[in-house]
Amino acid sequence: MNSHKETAPSPNKWPALASILAFAIPSIIGLMLFVVPVTWNGEVTVPIAFLAKYIQHLLGDFIAPATVAIITIAWVGSTISLLLKPKQLLAKSLWRTLFHIPPFWYAVRTVGLLFAWSVLLKIGPEWIWSADTGGMLLEGLIPGLFVVFLLAGLLLPLLVDFGLLEFAGTLMTKIMRPLFKLPGRSSINCMASWLGDGTIGVMMTSKQYEEGYYTKREAAVIGTTFTAVSITFSFIVLSNVKLGHLFLPFYATVTIAGMVAAIIMPRIPPLSRKSDTYYEGVEPQQDELIPAQWTPWRWSLQQAVAKAQSHKGAGAFVKNGFHNILDLWIGVLPVVMAIGTATVALATYTPLFEWLGKPFIPILNVLGVPEAAAASQTIMVGFADMFLPTVLASGIESELTRFVIAALSVTQLIYMSEVGGLLLGSKLPVKLHDLIIIFLLRTIITLPIIVGMAHLIF
Repeated sequence: MNSHKETAPSPNKWPALASILAFAIPSIIGLMLFVVPVTWNGEVTVPIAFLAKYIQHLLGDFIAPATVAIITIAWVGSTISLLLKPKQLLAKSLWRTLFHIPPFWYAVRTVGLLFAWSVLLKIGPEWIWSADTGGMLLEGLIPGLFVVFLLAGLLLPLLVDFGLLEFAGTLMTKIMRPLFKLPGRSSINCMASWLGDGTIGVMMTSKQYEEGYYTKREAAVIGTTFTAVSITFSFIVLSNVKLGHLFLPFYATVTIAGMVAAIIMPRIPPLSRKSDTYYEGVEPQQDELIPAQWTPWRWSLQQAVAKAQSHKGAGAFVKNGFHNILDLWIGVLPVVMAIGTATVALATYTPLFEWLGKPFIPILNVLGVPEAAAASQTIMVGFADMFLPTVLASGIESELTRFVIAALSVTQLIYMSEVGGLLLGSKLPVKLHDLIIIFLLRTIITLPIIVGMAHLIF
């Protein structure tokens, strides 16, 4: 338990105004940047997404070679650590975090390096660098991740370092525990994912897990259950199947199906079997227990103020932000490049996902989905990339079927070209086989709900 709880002031005395503002001002700025939806030029999303898009536009073609350079640095540093084992460098915590990795992840970084240079120089087999595979990753998806990592790595401390999560922890426990079997503070992670962007939610969750706020089970649940795409991205997915005019019923469908999955998934394997132990070598941080004579509101505020007062100032803010950015760039970009390219290549150049979708044909027929055979080919391909199902659905005539495919591709959540690679590249306790099972379970849970809603709409 945190030391400030043991020396907490009287429950009858409010914190000083300056202390409250030290918590409130950064937290409100963080909420406005990451969570509060706004409308700009007809789009609804969060400000951090607009800022990311603007910076991405400014950087333009510079991002792809910069990404290849970062992936190369990641590989070189890992090679030095693995082969030379330099004691002076390994004694530095930042070096160990970035480059001291197990042989499996070194192999993944090596594959990511080969894929990245192949795409940049357009050399090697075409299945690596084509616009449908590695080209899509390096020139389409990764530039967005590159900028989001830059902004979120620097600005995410506004949400996590100044007491907002401590404030939400006590107040939201009575909702999050019974519904999702999660701590109250996870409500902010969930909001940042659902209203903002799934990648931001994964980054928040990983940071909190490493600091001892979530158990392995809790971190795995949040990372794989609430990593929803942004509202804007959802609209793009729906527009791909020419149903943009149905966005409100579409997003209602996605929300209902996602909530049902979020209630069920923590209660069944593999997530229910994750251990309730904490990240190795970290002291658990408990902030849900309310001492006698304290009201939930006052204890939440006291917790938040104590957290804000413990912050070490602007220098620490910038230093931690810089470390966050490096950790994300070095740790995650090679994984997304390697695993994303390989999975999308399987989807593009082999009939693997078409075969995997065949068992869904009778299910779709029973549910009354028109053109079931064509729809079945899109179901499993979402594991490779979220856009692929709607691309394959473009030739389907039934609006109901296209609606179902678009909604399912959003609620499946786990796609290897981005979120899946991000989860595997983070320190969250999930493996590839976990992601495959979770993807299948989410598909089975949300498909009947989505189809039922589609029959009501059409």
